[in-house]
Amino acid sequence: MSNSSELLWGARFKSAPAAALTALSRCPDNYFSLTPYDIAGCRAHAHELQRAGLLTEDETIRMIATLDTLDDEFRQGMLQPSQNDEDVHTFIERELVVRLGELGGKLRAGRSRNDQTANDLRLYLRDHGRKIVADLLQLQSALIKQSEAHIQTLAPGFTHLQQAQPIVFAHQLMAHAQAFSRDIQRMQDWDTRCALSPLGAAAMAGSAIAMHPELSARELGYLAPCENSIDAVASRDHVAEFLFVTGMLGVNLSRLSEEVCLWASRQFRWVEINDSYATGSSIMPQKKNPDIAELSRGRSGRLIGNLMAMLATMKAMPLSYNRDLGEDKRSVLDSVDTLRLVLPAMSGMIETMSVNVDQLLHQAPDGFTLATEVADWLAKRGVPFKEAHEITGKLVRLCEIHACQLWEVSDEQLADVDTRLTADVRTCLTLDAAIAARDGYGGTAPLRVNEQIERLKSVMQSQSAWVSAYRGLVI
Repeated sequence: MSNSSELLWGARFKSAPAAALTALSRCPDNYFSLTPYDIAGCRAHAHELQRAGLLTEDETIRMIATLDTLDDEFRQGMLQPSQNDEDVHTFIERELVVRLGELGGKLRAGRSRNDQTANDLRLYLRDHGRKIVADLLQLQSALIKQSEAHIQTLAPGFTHLQQAQPIVFAHQLMAHAQAFSRDIQRMQDWDTRCALSPLGAAAMAGSAIAMHPELSARELGYLAPCENSIDAVASRDHVAEFLFVTGMLGVNLSRLSEEVCLWASRQFRWVEINDSYATGSSIMPQKKNPDIAELSRGRSGRLIGNLMAMLATMKAMPLSYNRDLGEDKRSVLDSVDTLRLVLPAMSGMIETMSVNVDQLLHQAPDGFTLATEVADWLAKRGVPFKEAHEITGKLVRLCEIHACQLWEVSDEQLADVDTRLTADVRTCLTLDAAIAARDGYGGTAPLRVNEQIERLKSVMQSQSAWVSAYRGLVI
């Protein structure tokens, strides 16, 4: 980058940039992955220059053809930036000038790196937001597949990591699926706000040449151009919001991962992770470790950190564009790469794990998970629930003293606790009865869980259609 003629800004300076400036100023190598998105913006801008009369029809055709060639060569690995290319914009203009001569330098008219870089990242985000959703839908499918197999599988439900009430295992799995469905909805909602083109904003005041940004926006799959040229190049709230969505997704992945680690432990013994999705120990031959779950849980910290880094970068930045904003790509590219690794691995692990149905059934009544059934039984017979709660607590204490289960207490012992506890209470003290009793909307009764699965399948079809319907640039 020592030759000022290779820069987009060098003529005003008497000396070449210092080596330290060059090293700091050059964008990281992975930023050049935005090249296809920048070329897409170049195509749209070429059409805009033709509309403005700065390019003839023949020049536009030649320009577009050369851009297409650059795009193909880059995607095939035949074209790479040089160390003298400060950024993707310098890279593309240098190649255009080499191949088209003076014509290649015409494309810069009416635009700035400020609106270019904003456009590149928006196109990247909209494309990869959908890729993340597609990957997440695969995880959703794996959860649904397991849920459909375990609608009748009885299990203990937990609060405070203590046995609480019996549920069907499908209900637990679907709780994670519901959280991931909201992650997808957040991504869809975010996309509506991101679907505005910054092209035409130029450096910050708008362009005196690119006068029809609404046409460029339409060409690139946006809904419309940005309303304010300063905001178009200076705002990064859409980046922070994207990082929040991915960060929240990371948190939800981490919660599922934590449960898988527990379920696969010898203490729980609920699931067996398939050998192809587990690892061993270099010293302990017997070990089978849930590494995918642990790695996913760990990567969630990076997803959260990327959001915090972006917010800290933005927090005191004056309008309009400042070079600090180049950090947006560092955070985004890392978050996208992280999720595109984690999601397929999590999907495979969930889809192939086997569930120990007998162990779940054995543990389902542990910890007096049927105690609430007693309190509900009393309440339905007119006992105020505060009183019913106290009576049931005494019954549980009696069972702990005698090391027995609730349904094993004799008629006499029931009466000693409270005369309103008759032998009929035993009709509710079965796992099947407890599960069947919770048949309200969203409850754990198998019929309701099956309805929940079918509703989510319908939502997923709509979400999948949203991915497929995208008309912007897909790499």
